[in-house]
Amino acid sequence: MAEEQTLNSLEDLGEVATAAVADDAPVYVQKLDEHGRAYATGKRKDAVARVWIKPGSGRITVNGKSFEAYFARPVLQMVLQQPIVAAERATQYDIVATVSGGGLSGQAGAVRHGISKALTNYEPDLRPVLKKGGFLTRDSRVVERKKFGRAKARKSFQFSKR
Repeated sequence: MAEEQTLNSLEDLGEVATAAVADDAPVYVQKLDEHGRAYATGKRKDAVARVWIKPGSGRITVNGKSFEAYFARPVLQMVLQQPIVAAERATQYDIVATVSGGGLSGQAGAVRHGISKALTNYEPDLRPVLKKGGFLTRDSRVVERKKFGRAKARKSFQFSKR
């Protein structure tokens, strides 16, 4: 059982609270495979991306192609590079990703999520920067299912009184 303390002032309460927070804070450690790579899975809509990061010159490969060839739209290329730019690691890592499912927009979001998670596995010190940018949060919005008696998820059939 934990020993009981008597608190005489607010300063005592502050010391107890900071001691409790320091003990409960999770410690993030580097997670690498036998090849020295960090791995993570990113998801968005129906797309799933498997991402590997290793030290290199800054090449990004998606499904065997350069990311500029795979994601032709500049907006998708920008989405893909957001976590790397935020972490200021644009020319330090080679990134290899395989992505499947969904459309191009969902796939770009999935690769972005995977890159962010893999960066935190390789360099745990980057976690606060990526967390603040919102790159580690999985965007849980998915397509709403079609309901019976409806044309689509919410659209009704045309109403006629007679």
